[in-house]
Amino acid sequence: MDPALNVARLLRQHGLRPDRSLGQNFLVSPGALQKVVAAAEIQPHDQVLEIGPGVGNLTVRLAAQARRVVAVEVDERLRAVLQSVLRPYPQVTLVFGDILDQDVAALMQGEAYLVVANIPYYITAAVLRHLLAASPRPQRMVLTVQREVAQRLTAQPPRMNLLALSVQLFGQPKMVARLPAGAFYPRPKVDSAVVRLDLWPRPRLPQAHHALFFRLARAGFAQRRKTLRNALAAGLGLPPATVTACLNQAAIDPRQRAETLTWEDWARLTACAASASNLEALTGL
Repeated sequence: MDPALNVARLLRQHGLRPDRSLGQNFLVSPGALQKVVAAAEIQPHDQVLEIGPGVGNLTVRLAAQARRVVAVEVDERLRAVLQSVLRPYPQVTLVFGDILDQDVAALMQGEAYLVVANIPYYITAAVLRHLLAASPRPQRMVLTVQREVAQRLTAQPPRMNLLALSVQLFGQPKMVARLPAGAFYPRPKVDSAVVRLDLWPRPRLPQAHHALFFRLARAGFAQRRKTLRNALAAGLGLPPATVTACLNQAAIDPRQRAETLTWEDWARLTACAASASNLEALTGL
C-alpha cells in the first residue's frame, strides 16, 4: 500500500479527468483515508463492499485489513487504473456497473459484510434504499458524503427529516469525522463528513408495518410547515378529525410538526394506525 499515491498524476498517466457528471471527487488525504478505515472497524474475517473505489487508494487500505473486498465502480474508464493499482491484492474483486443495478447479496455471496462508500449527493438516498432493502443487509456502513447530507442523515428532533427517520428504522447513524474540501481531488465546493451507520439485528418495526410507517412518514413530511394533523389529513386524504383521534391515541399532540417527533412517537403512531379498528377508520390506508 502506498499512502503517498498521487491521484492526479495517476489520472494524467492514463489520460483521464474526473467526471463531474458522476460527482467524482476522489479522497486523497492519507489522514482522511485513515479516518474512513478506522470508522469501519474492519476485522480480518470481514468482507467489505466498497462503492465508488475511484482509483483504488482507499481500496488498498481496506484490502490490507479485510478478508475480501468487492469494489463496485460505475466508471468503466477507470478499469485500467484500478487493475494496475489493485494487482497486488488478489482479495479484491472488481465489479464495473451501477451499484443500484447490482444484486448485493449475490456480490457478497450471501454472507455478512460491511459497506464503505464515497458517494455523491444526488444518489445518497437511492444507494441507502438499495442497501437497506438487501437481504442480508450490511452490518455496518461507513459513508463519505457532503456535510449537509451528513447533517440530514444524523438529524434529531426538533430538526428530524424523512431521510434520517427512514434510516433510523434500520440502524443508528453517527457523524464520526469531518473532512475539509482540501482532502479531495478535485477540490469540491463544500466540506464532507464521514457517517457511520450501525444496523440493528432487526428493524425497529415488524416488516408487516414498514409500508404503513413509510406512508405515514412521507405524508407527515410532505408539508413540513403544517401541523401533523393537517399534513397527515392532506397527505392521506382523510378527515382531520379521524387523524386527530389516531394521534391522540398515540399520545402525540396533533399541533406538533413532523420534524419535532421522536422515533418513538412515529413507532407509536404506526402501531396505532396498524390496529384493526384504526385501519378500518383510516380507509385511505
